[in-house]
Amino acid sequence: MPDDVAAARAAAEEESAFSHPPVDPDATAAYGDHPDQVIDFYAPRVQAGPTAAAPLIAVLHGGAWRAPYDRRHISPFADFLARRGFAVASVEYRRGSATEGDAVAGRWPETFDDVAAALDALPGLAREALPQADARRTVVTGHSAGGHLALWAAARHVLPADAPWHTDRPVPLRGVVALAPIADFTVAEKLDVCGNAARQLLGGGEAFVERRPYADPALLLPTGIATTLVQGRADLDVPQAVAESYADAAAKAGEVVGLTLLEDVGHFPLIDPAADACAVVAEEIAQLAW
Repeated sequence: MPDDVAAARAAAEEESAFSHPPVDPDATAAYGDHPDQVIDFYAPRVQAGPTAAAPLIAVLHGGAWRAPYDRRHISPFADFLARRGFAVASVEYRRGSATEGDAVAGRWPETFDDVAAALDALPGLAREALPQADARRTVVTGHSAGGHLALWAAARHVLPADAPWHTDRPVPLRGVVALAPIADFTVAEKLDVCGNAARQLLGGGEAFVERRPYADPALLLPTGIATTLVQGRADLDVPQAVAESYADAAAKAGEVVGLTLLEDVGHFPLIDPAADACAVVAEEIAQLAW
């Protein structure tokens, strides 16, 4: 496909994904004192499984870990999952400082502090906000940079022992569904994914090398947690090679990671309720949740 045609299609997909009005949550709870340390909860709209208790889906939004992109843009996707019968927790976290504009991705270590703290607090907060949620059936999903954070959150028990987020045992999850994730920082850097956001996230320069063992999902394997990656073959933002490299690294570590590749699908249909790809994502989540 000619480059201009591919770019036009990608732009149309992004426009569609961002055309949906934000959906207000049913409840919001704080997991810390910072304004960004909050979780939005969406109650299941229907009973979709064999029991009244609904699987709890933690959603981590993307946006290259940059300040202008917050959880509001993924709220239609959270609502879409709630309408499929899931209890949904959409996690906010600290991203690039507003004083830095949108040029710098993430904050070290605050972005990681927040994701770890949010998931640690999630079972208790969900019991209060969504009593119909079954925290024993928690699946973490995330899109793009949020896909990276979902993979990272499931790998905290294989972090270096001196990492502040290290856990002695795996986080109790049914699985992870990572959507077009920035899953391998070496490949992402080579491809200049999202303006080399991964390098910025870790602080750039020597910090990128020093901090990769604490942050790069491709180095945090095997996790022992069921993991599926969903990737559009036509993704220009986070190319297919990134997901494939993570899956290859998992295989070398003795772990089988599912990789669902969608033809003629770019970056944003995975979280666009109007796109067929979004239904595929919901089914992948259901496969692990139930």
